Amino acid sequence: MNIPLITLLGVLILIAVRQIGSVRVQIWHAMALGAAVVLLTRQIPFAEALDAVDWDVMLFLFGMFVVGQGLEESGYLAHISYKFFKRARTRDALLGMILLGAGMTSALLMNDTLAIVGTPVVLLLARKHEMSPRLLLLALAFGVTTGSVMSPIGNPQNLLIALHGRLTNPFLTFLNYLLVPTLVSLALTFLLLKKMYPDDFHEAELRHSQEPIRNHELAVLSRLALHIVIVLVVARILLSAFSITVNLHLTHIAVAGSLPILIGSQKRFRILRYLDWQTLTFFAAMFVLMRSVWDSGFFQRLIAEANAPLTTVEMVLAVSVVVSQFISNVPLVALYLPVLQHTGVDTNALMALAAGSTIAGNMFILGAASNVIIIQNAENRAKQTLTFWEFAKVGVPVTVLQTVVYWVFLRWLS
Repeated sequence: MNIPLITLLGVLILIAVRQIGSVRVQIWHAMALGAAVVLLTRQIPFAEALDAVDWDVMLFLFGMFVVGQGLEESGYLAHISYKFFKRARTRDALLGMILLGAGMTSALLMNDTLAIVGTPVVLLLARKHEMSPRLLLLALAFGVTTGSVMSPIGNPQNLLIALHGRLTNPFLTFLNYLLVPTLVSLALTFLLLKKMYPDDFHEAELRHSQEPIRNHELAVLSRLALHIVIVLVVARILLSAFSITVNLHLTHIAVAGSLPILIGSQKRFRILRYLDWQTLTFFAAMFVLMRSVWDSGFFQRLIAEANAPLTTVEMVLAVSVVVSQFISNVPLVALYLPVLQHTGVDTNALMALAAGSTIAGNMFILGAASNVIIIQNAENRAKQTLTFWEFAKVGVPVTVLQTVVYWVFLRWLS
C-alpha cells in the first residue's frame, strides 16, 4: 500500500472540501496533517524530512513576506499602487492592467514575489471599486503564473531548465519561444474572466483615491527594501546575460531586502508577529509530503514504463500539465530534464517543459505555490478566499486554452 500517495490524495480531497463537520479547514491545515501522517507512519525518517525542506525557498519567502508586510503596514504599497492603477478608467482596463502588470513583473521578480505583494493590492482595489475580490484574486493568480513562463527567472522550474538545459542564452531563448504565446494566453485569460464574471463589468467610470502613508518611518525603510530587491534582481539578470558567474541567489536578494525593516524599524516585532507564518508552515509540510511521495517511486515508474514518445512537444506539454498537479512542478521538471537530455537537447521540448509545468499552476490551487500564497494571504488579511471548485471552474478552461496556444506556437517554431 502506497501510504504517501494515498495521503496526498487525501490532502487534495480535504483541500477541495475545506470542511469537516463544523470545522473549517485551511489549506495549511490539510498539508500539515498530510506531513504528520507520513512522519508518524515512518514513510519518511525525521532527518530526511528536515533535509526535504528547501530552506532556500523558506528563507526567500520569509524575506519577501517581511518586505511585503512592511510595504502594507506603512501604507506605501497602497500609495504606489494608486500611481499605477489610476490610469484605469473602466473595470475592463483595471482587469487588463492586473493581468498584464502581474504577468510582466513576475517575469522579473519571480511569481511568488508578486503573489506576496500583489494580494493586498488587489483586495484594496476590489473594496474601493466594489468588484468581486474573487475575480481580482484569480486575475492576480493567473497573471503571475502565466507571465512567469517567458523568463528563466520567472519561477524555480524555469531556473532549473535554464541552468541544466544547456541553453546558450536563456533570456533570449525564453523570450524568443515564449513571449508571444504568453501574451496571447494573458489576452485569452482576460476574455474568459470577463465571461465568467459578467456582473462585475459595467460602463461607470472608476474613481481612484490616493491612500495616505500611515507610518512614514516604516515607509522609508520599506521603499529602501523594495529598491534593494529590484536592483539586485536587475543585477542578477545582467550577470546572467553576460555569463558572469556570481553567487547571487534569490534567497540572498530576499534576505537583503528584509534587512532595512528588520534592523531599522521600531515596528519589527509587530511585522514579525503578523507575518504569514501559516503559508510558511504549508511549504515546510508540502516539502515533507512531496519528498515521501517522490521516494515511493510511483511517478518515476509511471513515466519510465509509459509506452509513449515522451520527448515530443505534445507529450511534454501533456505530462507536465497533468503530473505537476500531483508532485508539483519543480520535482516534475527535475524528473523530466534527464529524459529530454538523454535523447539530445531539443529547445522546443525544453520550452514545452517550461510552459507546461508552469501553466499547470493555473488548473488547480495546488498547481502553483503562488496560488497558495495568494489564497492564504487573502484569508489571513481580509477573510476572503477561493475554494478549490471556484478556482478549478475558471482554472481548468484557462489551462486548456493556454496549453493549446503554447502547443500551436511551439509546433510552428519546430
